[in-house]
Amino acid sequence: MRGTTVLPGTPCVTPSNGQPPVHRLEIRLPDDVPFAVGTFDGIGPLSRADFPHRHTFYEIVHVTRGSGTHVVDLTRWELSPPHLGLILPGQLHHWENAQGLDGSVVLFTPEFLVDHPGDQELLRRIGDHPWLRLDPAAHARTARLIAELTEEYGHGDAGFATVLRSLLHVLLVRTARLGAPEGPGREQPPQGRHTAVADAFARLLARTGKDGAAECPRSVRECAEWIGVTPGYLTEAVRAALGRTPGSLLREARTQEAQRLLARTDLSVRQVALRTGFDDPAYFCRFFRRETGMSPGHFRKHHTEHGAEQHAKHRSKHRSKHHDRRAASIEAEAGPA
Repeated sequence: MRGTTVLPGTPCVTPSNGQPPVHRLEIRLPDDVPFAVGTFDGIGPLSRADFPHRHTFYEIVHVTRGSGTHVVDLTRWELSPPHLGLILPGQLHHWENAQGLDGSVVLFTPEFLVDHPGDQELLRRIGDHPWLRLDPAAHARTARLIAELTEEYGHGDAGFATVLRSLLHVLLVRTARLGAPEGPGREQPPQGRHTAVADAFARLLARTGKDGAAECPRSVRECAEWIGVTPGYLTEAVRAALGRTPGSLLREARTQEAQRLLARTDLSVRQVALRTGFDDPAYFCRFFRRETGMSPGHFRKHHTEHGAEQHAKHRSKHRSKHHDRRAASIEAEAGPA
């Protein structure tokens, strides 16, 4: 499973160099199914974690009640339920001032999608609109699907993993529709080899290391070599499938990862440059200013006041014995809801 799942009782990845903790998904024995679903209470306290952390897996949240804010990377989503949200592997997120939070959580790894490889493209599309407010009809449909997932997961009957994958596929298809443009120009999923190459490129940009941080490729040529196509064909395929050039998407991915590291870690600018594929810190600073309009130092000063407050709060909790035990637990205390 390429290290994305762990046996019950395995601790989370130990943070280093000021990095936030990285949570992995506990597999269900004896089936080794990298999937979990349940209520916030059923999944466990870390489903409401108020300190920044990353996952090595996908998380879908269906919020039915509560107030507060869900923070993903540098974007703040105010709660006004019902909502349906998606957190991608490697994204930094936490809940802030959450009161009365209720609903369901669906957790799964990329490997779980083996029966439906097209679901990677659906997740990419949902990631373009990752936080949706549901109308009554969409809310009811979503609740029914998640209830079926919960029932199937809880019973664990023969073939339940295949049923879970099928139900999850339906959930992803319907969620992707909610975030798609409306009208005669409604986006249609691209087909053929262009789609496969664009999917591979998107997975490459979303790739994370063992500590959950993004591993940004350095160039379009490097991406093309990894995928096994020419840079020209990669540009053609990505433009046809996604409507943008791979160069612009790569710059965006590197910029976003640099922003995450500057705002949420204690890494120096030189260390952030190296982590995002820049050997020359001065060139990194010029790149960052060109992409964001401000220097790395100015960005960190502007965006870390709130982050420092959260970090101090987390460190205070971490010193307590209770939090020490919880910090060593798995994000998904996987079990029947």
